[in-house]
Amino acid sequence: MSIPPHPTAPEVVCIGESMALITPTDAGLAEADTATITLAGAEANVAVGLVSFGHRAAWASRLGDDPIGTRIASEMERRRVELWVERDENAPTGVMFKDPGVESSAVYYYRRGSAASRMDAGFLSPAQLSGVRIVHTTGITPALSESCLRMVDQVFIDARRAGAVVSFDVNDRRALWSAEEAAATLARLADAADIAFVGRDEAERIWGTATPAEIRAHLPHCALLVVKDGEVGATAFAGDDAPVFVPAPEVEVVEPVGAGDAFASGFLAATLDGSDLAARLSAGHAAAARVLRIAADLPPLD
Repeated sequence: MSIPPHPTAPEVVCIGESMALITPTDAGLAEADTATITLAGAEANVAVGLVSFGHRAAWASRLGDDPIGTRIASEMERRRVELWVERDENAPTGVMFKDPGVESSAVYYYRRGSAASRMDAGFLSPAQLSGVRIVHTTGITPALSESCLRMVDQVFIDARRAGAVVSFDVNDRRALWSAEEAAATLARLADAADIAFVGRDEAERIWGTATPAEIRAHLPHCALLVVKDGEVGATAFAGDDAPVFVPAPEVEVVEPVGAGDAFASGFLAATLDGSDLAARLSAGHAAAARVLRIAADLPPLD
């Protein structure tokens, strides 16, 4: 897969919602007296990761014209991510609360009717995407609203018209839509992507596919399919070539949320660098390990 460079456009545009992330610092949510406020958003996490690897990345979204939106925009700029963002005076920025744990983290969303949920087809045009090498989004975005689903469908078309590679992380969020809607839509989008990421466990939950080979059979048309299997490793399927597997490194996990986004950022950064498939998988593992060792979705700034 050849992705030609462009002198002015960002290399990658990541499209999706970011929210304020409120995390207790002294106890679980039900008992906590203090908390931190950071940002959370799968696509923004990928953009931040790409910048940390020395690549130019833009984050495209909508934010409320409110202090939370300003905080998110400022944090993204502080992390040197280019902003392709509209502000909405009539809809709020979303908020989520995290109840962290080593085995799993409970999350509680307050995003219905958010500014980002009002994205629609035409939010980004082929002209805007001219020169961009990769356009990345996730299965969270089409689940936000019917208009966001229209937007994602159009982005797949417009990105290719602009000569960009389409990257899609399944990233199923069970609370956002029905199991039937998720199964059909996520399969359709992942199968249509040039690069798709999916967790083996989430694929089994959504489609009943228990192994990487079964997932590949379910998504036969995706040019490059990456199946992540937690602490086991990741397998890449490229066309009709033999699959490539790279085991995951041993990591002392502090908190698991955000590791999948980090993996995607590492893999895409290595893709931009022209690395082979094994090196891309290794880069994804290394990026995920950085996030697994901390309690936040994003690593601290150096």
